[in-house]
Order: sequence, then structure tokens, then C-alpha cells
Amino acid sequence: MKFITYTLAILGLGVASCGPGSHGKQSSVDTVTNQKFKAYEDQFIEQLWKENPEWATQVGFHQYDSLLTIPDAKARTLRLEFSKRHLDSLKGFDLNELNLSQQTDYHLIQNYLESNIWSIEEERSYEWNPSSYNVSGLIAFMLAENYAPLATRLEAVHQRLVKIPAYYEAAKKQVKNPALVLTDLAIQQNLGGLSVFEHDLRDSLKSSNLSAAEQSAIQKASNQAVVAIKGFIQFLKTNPNPAPRSFRLGQELYEAKFNFDIQSGSTAAQIYDAAIARKSYLHGEMYKISKDLWPKYFGSTLPPRDSLLLIRKMIDTLSVNHVEAAEFQTAIEAQIPKLVAFVKEKDLLYIDDSKPLVVRKEPAYMAGVAGASISAPGPYDKGGNTYYNVGSLAGWSKEASESYLREYNHYILQILNIHEAIPGHYTQLVYANQSPSLIKSILGNGAMIEGWAVYTEQMMLENGYGDNAPEMWLMWYKWHLRTVCNAILDYSVHVKNWSEQDAMHLLVDEAFQQQAEAAGKWKRVSVSSVQLTSYFTGYKEIYDLREAVKQQEGQQFNLKTFNEKFLSFGNSPVKYIREMMLK
Repeated sequence: MKFITYTLAILGLGVASCGPGSHGKQSSVDTVTNQKFKAYEDQFIEQLWKENPEWATQVGFHQYDSLLTIPDAKARTLRLEFSKRHLDSLKGFDLNELNLSQQTDYHLIQNYLESNIWSIEEERSYEWNPSSYNVSGLIAFMLAENYAPLATRLEAVHQRLVKIPAYYEAAKKQVKNPALVLTDLAIQQNLGGLSVFEHDLRDSLKSSNLSAAEQSAIQKASNQAVVAIKGFIQFLKTNPNPAPRSFRLGQELYEAKFNFDIQSGSTAAQIYDAAIARKSYLHGEMYKISKDLWPKYFGSTLPPRDSLLLIRKMIDTLSVNHVEAAEFQTAIEAQIPKLVAFVKEKDLLYIDDSKPLVVRKEPAYMAGVAGASISAPGPYDKGGNTYYNVGSLAGWSKEASESYLREYNHYILQILNIHEAIPGHYTQLVYANQSPSLIKSILGNGAMIEGWAVYTEQMMLENGYGDNAPEMWLMWYKWHLRTVCNAILDYSVHVKNWSEQDAMHLLVDEAFQQQAEAAGKWKRVSVSSVQLTSYFTGYKEIYDLREAVKQQEGQQFNLKTFNEKFLSFGNSPVKYIREMMLK
């Protein structure tokens, strides 16, 4: 499943109504320093889009839609100069003179700039990760999203198409001893992307009102782009690579990337240790519940002596309770109002009924993996709809469909909806979109996003959702093990050199996942790094913060107040929200 349509989702986030300035010591009238920093932020964002025109397109800023960055040494030099210049600009501001919201913006900008420099000078993935070179997604986005008339979008596509041959020629010159699995991924994704040019673009041209001459020119540029992509694929297949780099980051690079990407108050090693301890705790709780439930479902049959086998047997038994394939979307739609009603009844946080969530069938251009995701409007279109995309099981074999539905059974489907919708991702988006803060939208923290969604799962069950049924708790623990084992897996593979066999043992035998699901996770950890830790890290830091606030406030603690105040700081790293809430 897809937890969230990640690029679009993080870009919809800012700070809620008690946003910039409201948490600081300043009055409602900004100080001179606040005004100067706001002016600097505006300047930074304007230059950021010029430096990253592809990113700008996808967040809804279309001034640079005709530009395509050629990924060569010159572009890296310009990015380094941009990053170092703005780091110097930041030094001109005294953090103590900024309000608390601006202090977080300062940290986010600083982290982004320092991460740029590190990735170019230290990580150097542009040499060993050829999958980073792919233009098809950008062109597909421009064709599929109706942000402008089709003719206007096609004209911008044309200007990018003519630069694609130079793009791939530059890419060839950057690649040195690439990791084999990432080379395979690059070949697979670029091959898959050919359909954008050979089918989607042609269909768009036929649907347009462009003249025959204009269509011919665009088609010619598209044909040349296809030749360039195929040339890159052939280069990857045939270029000698006698000493390929490992896809594993290694401890030094991993810790650094974790610090930049997650922005946690802990190190990667500390999060790994916490995840190991959490796994042990979850196994203990799952064993207790499974043992107590055994007579209810198996009568006098003796349970397995092995605690993990006992848990597996109980999970498999409960998983047969699921909706039919044709009712998957209907079941999700029906549950959303129930979640809203529960949140209101328990007074867990304010739900804005004027911001409805639109549940829809997953659009064709997003299809590929059934499940659920959130598509949220970007920072330049905050009034747009937020969609809950539900994948279809149409065309699946009976066996595959049954396996999937058992994974997302009656209990897990409810937890999925809590995570994705109410009061998880969607609810946070509503809160965060109330602010004009673009920095928190653009440079927001993924661990906070995912952490909030995971935290709300537990928070709902703690407050009686599911009537405290042991079956619901057991299945949430199983679901939660995925979050925990994501963190264990990522660190173990990239730092401890775990093999595929090690990974499958963790996921199948200790996290009770289906073989196919575990195999997919191994592939994911082989082609990505650190992001899998965001779910557990964010959850842990939010939960720990809540406990710290409880201890500080004692009997005055109110869960609704905590939740709303936490969300009011927008998509900031939890370590900065913690500083602000505990002051």
C-alpha cells in the first residue's frame, strides 16, 4: 500500500491558525527583524524555484515550467553556490530575535542547505544511483494535472522535451560504478516511462487545439527524447562496471543522512535500539492477547508452545474477516463518518466539517498498487480538494485478491483509515493548511507527517475505539510492528549489512507479514535509505512528547489541547515542536 502520495502531501502543510508569531514572545505586531526575515523567506523561495524548476512545477509554481536542469558538474556547482550563499544570509539573523515559528523556518532552511552541500560533496549518489536520472514522471505530471489549459502545458512540455537529449548525455557522464540494484531500477523505470512519450503525449496532442505544425514539432522533440532515453538504458546495460558500489550506505553516510532527512532529537543508532526494544514489548503484548483469545477461537485445542507461532495462528484466524473485493472502496467511504463521530464524541481534537475529504477511485495515472493514499493540494492551491485515493482489485487473481484482503482485514482496514484520514494524515493537512507559511509546506518534515498518523492509531484505541476488543488491539500491534520493523530493517541493511535472508526472517517470522509483502519491502530497502525510519521515529518522538507534557501539567493535562497545540506548529520536526511546547 501507499501510506501517502508523498510529494504532494508534504507540500500541502504549513502551520495552523495559531501559526507564525503566535507562539513567540513578540506582540502581534512583527518586530523589524521579523519583517526582514519574512522578506528573506520570500526571496529564498523565489530563488529556490529558479534553482529547482522541476520541483517548482510539481508544487504548483509554474513560472519556470520551460526549464530543465541538466544534471552535470555545472549544475552541482550552481547548487553549491546557492546553498552557501543562503547559509551566509542566514548568519545575518539572530535566532533569539525571531518568533518561535520563524526560528523553526530558520532551522528548516539551514537543514535543507546543509543537506544540499553534504549530498553533493559527501554522499555523491549522482555517481552511483542512476535511478535519479528520469524525466518521465515530470512530463507525466504536466500532462495529467489540469493546472493550465492543455495547449499551455504542451508548449511548456515542448520546451523541456528539446533539452532531454542533453539531460541524458550529461547523466551518462556522471555515472561511475553504480550499484547494481539501482542500475536495474533505473533501467526498469526509464523503460516504463517510455509510455509517457509514446502514448500519453500522443493522446494529449490529439486532444489539443494546437496546429498541425505545432503538433509535428512537439512530436519530433518527443521522438528525440525517446531515442535519448533508450540510449541511456542501453548505456546502463552495456557500460563496463567491474567494481559496482554497494547499495548500502554504510554507518557514516547513514547517520549523516538520517540527521538531515529525519531531523530527530536522537541518532539513527538510538532509534534502532528503541525499535528493537519496542519489538520485544509488542511480541509480549501480542502473546498475552493471543493466549487469552485462544479458547474463544480454538476451544480445547492445545496452542503451539512457540509464542510467535501462537501469535501467527491467531492473526491468520482473525484475518479471514474482511470485506469483499468489490466493496473495498465502499467500506472505506462508509467508515469515514464513523471516525469523525468518534473523534467528536471523545473530544480528541476539532474537526473542520467545511473541509470534506473526497474518497475516489485511484486515478489511472496513479495506478499500480492497490491500497490507499492521500493526494493533497500544494502550497499554491490550498483551496483545492484533498482526495483519498482507493486502489482497485479489478483484474487481480482470486488468490492474490484474497491474500491482499486478509492483509487489510476488517480490523486493519479501520486502522488504515485512521492513519490515512481521520484523525491522521488528512486531519493534519487541514490544520496545517490554515497558515500562509510556505517554508513549512515546502521543507516540511516527513517524520512528523508519518509520526502523527502512526500516533493517532494508538491514540484512538487508547480512547476506546473498537470497544477495546482484544482482537482490535492484537491487529493494531501487528500493524504497528510494520512501523517498528521498518526502522530495524533499514538500519540493519544499510549499517549492519543484513542479507535478504536476514530481512525476510524479520518481516515474515517476527512481523507476521505475507511473503510477497516482505519481498516488496526488501526491494524497497535496497533502493532507498532512511525514509523507512520516519514512521517509527516520528511516532516515538510525538508519544514521548505527550508523556513529557503530561508529567509537566499533571492533572491539568488535556488530550485535545495537546493534540491541537501540537498540530498548530505545522509540519515542523518534532524536536523543535518539543522545545516550543515544553517552554
